[in-house]
Amino acid sequence: MKRVLPTLLLAGILLLSGCSAMLNRPYVVVSSHPEHPGTGEDPSTISVSTYSELVSAVLYFVSQTAQEGHVQLTDYAGDVEADLNAACLEVAKDDPLGAYAVDFIKNDYTRVLTTYEANLYITYRRTPEQVRSLVNVTGASAIRQVLGEALSEFRTEVALRIGYFAEDEAYIRTLVRQAYYDTPAAALGMPDVSVSLYPDQGSQRIVELQLTYADTPEVLQEKGRALLTAAEQSASVIQAQSHGPEELLDALLLQVPDWVRYAPFGPGTAWDALVGEGGDDEGVALALQLLCDLLEMDGSVVEGTLDGAPHFWNQLTDSSGEPRYVDLSRGGTPQLLSGEALAELGYAWGENSPVPAAAAPSVEENGPDVKKSS
Repeated sequence: MKRVLPTLLLAGILLLSGCSAMLNRPYVVVSSHPEHPGTGEDPSTISVSTYSELVSAVLYFVSQTAQEGHVQLTDYAGDVEADLNAACLEVAKDDPLGAYAVDFIKNDYTRVLTTYEANLYITYRRTPEQVRSLVNVTGASAIRQVLGEALSEFRTEVALRIGYFAEDEAYIRTLVRQAYYDTPAAALGMPDVSVSLYPDQGSQRIVELQLTYADTPEVLQEKGRALLTAAEQSASVIQAQSHGPEELLDALLLQVPDWVRYAPFGPGTAWDALVGEGGDDEGVALALQLLCDLLEMDGSVVEGTLDGAPHFWNQLTDSSGEPRYVDLSRGGTPQLLSGEALAELGYAWGENSPVPAAAAPSVEENGPDVKKSS
């Protein structure tokens, strides 16, 4: 008896089409593959009668990383040979999963009375584990969340299946940079990032990132544990004092010079500022943000310029709910300053800074931006 692809598979394929309105809604899904559809007594054969069903059948075998697949074409009105070749090419070149995972697909077929028995032979350039690890995401917030998790684990490879994507490699690199500053506990050196898009164009894409770190994941994990321990010990001092929300920021700024060490030419990580011999302006900004995260205080690392040179500082929220800024690299007791005051001192924000334009002159094209904490 003829059976076709299950509704779950077809719904999953349609879900990948997405829509532009979904970009404003963060969405992260780890997809499991559907059960293998069967036909008759042979569970490895899929029965189809239209070209669209044929394409779906080829894509199903790819989703299962099957090296061989068998398709029965029943009551098929098209040119079987031409359509088989076209369906294999469409999946291997135009579909995101095929473009990412498949090297090439060969096929042959025989005619049996009124039906055709087709065989597919699929060669992959990705392992089944790589295909299973694909994460479906929609929207910049979801992409940043997944990237932040990968950076926190110092993973060297990330592959995202994006339902609607109208951007480019530079956009992904920007999200990686933002995710890095979202996770100060794991910001132990910005990795080199290689970005590949599959296919080359289209609204449905798989984005593959290769991340290269200065140290091995094992070394970075050990440093991350040491950093978190030091930060938790410092945060616990303030927590033990039972400060109310309005006093918490003042208490943190009063004691942070005892914990965070600034070195003008030091490395730019929180580990250097809290555990090592001292961090530069980037390092002390990340260290302060880590303490804010542990104390559940609103804050962000701001990347901008000071007198035209790249520079980092922190945005915090005072007791009135207004944004205030502090730069631990200025030395002495940290002072909360308004955006206007910082602008007068020579600080400048990027174009997407939340500070009013009058208070935050934009840096030149491709200038830095504000990195929000999750």
